[in-house]
Amino acid sequence: MPYSTSVGSQTYRFADLKTLLAKASPARSGDYLAGLAAATYEERMAAKIALADVPLKRFLEEALIPYEADEVTRLIIDGHDLAAFAPISHLTVGDLRDWLLLDSTDSATLSAVAPGITPEMAAAVSKLMRNQDLILAAKKCRVVTRFRNTIGLPGHLSVRLQPNHPTDDVRGIAASMLDGLLYGSGDAVVGINPASDSLPTLMRLWQMLDEVRQHFDIPMQSCVLTHVTTQIQAIEAGAPLDLMFQSIAGTEKTNSSFGINLSILREAHDAAQSLGRGTVGDNLMYFETGQGSALSAGGHHGVDQQTCEARAYAVAREFKPLLTNTVVGFIGPEYLYDGKQIIRAGLEDHFCAKLLGVPMGCDVCYTNHAEADQDDMDTLMTLLGAAGITFIMGIPGADDIMLNYQSTSFHDALYLRSVLDLKRAPEFDAWLTRMAITEASGQLREIGRGHHLLKQLPFLSGAA
Repeated sequence: MPYSTSVGSQTYRFADLKTLLAKASPARSGDYLAGLAAATYEERMAAKIALADVPLKRFLEEALIPYEADEVTRLIIDGHDLAAFAPISHLTVGDLRDWLLLDSTDSATLSAVAPGITPEMAAAVSKLMRNQDLILAAKKCRVVTRFRNTIGLPGHLSVRLQPNHPTDDVRGIAASMLDGLLYGSGDAVVGINPASDSLPTLMRLWQMLDEVRQHFDIPMQSCVLTHVTTQIQAIEAGAPLDLMFQSIAGTEKTNSSFGINLSILREAHDAAQSLGRGTVGDNLMYFETGQGSALSAGGHHGVDQQTCEARAYAVAREFKPLLTNTVVGFIGPEYLYDGKQIIRAGLEDHFCAKLLGVPMGCDVCYTNHAEADQDDMDTLMTLLGAAGITFIMGIPGADDIMLNYQSTSFHDALYLRSVLDLKRAPEFDAWLTRMAITEASGQLREIGRGHHLLKQLPFLSGAA
């Protein structure tokens, strides 16, 4: 179905909904690379005007990627909740933006309609929103999840402690873990990106993480971010696996390039669930996404990268994850060229995921060849904190020595919590106080050489 609108004496026509969404997207290098972006600012504004008048019901009638050709499309259509959609079914995309920003549209209302919103609807409305709109609406979306602690409560911010090491040396990883714990990080997850895919090496990492957790009785969850099929093998070999990790995308073809499909994810979920390791809840999947992955894999089907990204959240939502995050600037400047594009993408991703009911964090990051710097990351991190981000990354010095990219540090989390008065997961916060790492107020204590955690260094060095 074609769409059109006039701006002055110029009439702009868009062949279908897929084209309209792409042309309405804020400028970003990935869409230019794919040949999908608006040619001029005027064409982009014309597309936004036309998109604002599209009824939400239209997204249930016109699939961007054919139902028969893509299992993610089938998941979105078959799983759509018409009853949840009913209160907003009469709205256009522009009306939805206005409704989201009403004071009367509160957290309970947004939670109730979330199953009725498709990723394409979320992506569409985000294209009409300024940055402040994305922050305000996302702030009202509450998604709370639980495994060994409670994540996503209002006024809280969690941190993934990321103690990567270029040779998977357990002593180096343990030292980074201790560093992060002493800064109050790790309540989201202690998650290692391994350098190796050798199962014996990975087993040592799982065992070390679990031994440290048990030794100090830490209410946390751990994860080794290797391929989901390797994690299934590890469970069969007796690994003490907490969270099941996988990178995901918004099209079947892109997921196939990752070596996964929905059936494999269901098998992985069931395998992890069978271990019964959660204590306060059973949300146990951990997903990572990022704008540009579908284009990079040649699996975008002519859909703009932000809409493809939103479709990945339908995959995440299906498995009720504990954590999901967009690794926003990791793929590189071919997809998000500079700090401005990275900031916008981070706010879009967080808003769309939360609107769909997905617990969303962000790896606030960039690669060294992007036109971005740490000041840009400070800006995005602060904006996401104001928007109610679920979690960010905690990496020693903000510099990942294994993956070679720039992210956020333990100190960044302290800054964000201080400026915005954000708390850690309550169970983890109580542990920090009990271990004399923080005061009852949540403030860090001065840690001297005699602190009992530091006395445990011999244990940590031989933990695996």
